[in-house]
Amino acid sequence: MDAFARLEATIAARRGADAGSSYTASLFARGRSKIAQKLGEEAIETVIAAMGDDPRAIVPEAADLMFHLCVLLADAGLSLDDVRTELARREGVSGHDEKASR
Repeated sequence: MDAFARLEATIAARRGADAGSSYTASLFARGRSKIAQKLGEEAIETVIAAMGDDPRAIVPEAADLMFHLCVLLADAGLSLDDVRTELARREGVSGHDEKASR
């Protein structure tokens, strides 16, 4: 089991946990809009790190971003497998063509 599979399993297990004892459970308890807000904050922090001089500073921000994305996906009843499927569907398709098809 890779790190993302373990992360998804942990997130799923925390979904029904006590919000006072689990950050993940507290996100679920606060609802999708709060989860989405946190995802946006982490995206901004990742961009800020990317603009700095130390490329390694991107890594912890990217980890936070991926964590919050996985929480959002779980809240919506989705998983990284759904994202993998979508990426596989797009494979070999020009980005311009794929965007125009939406």
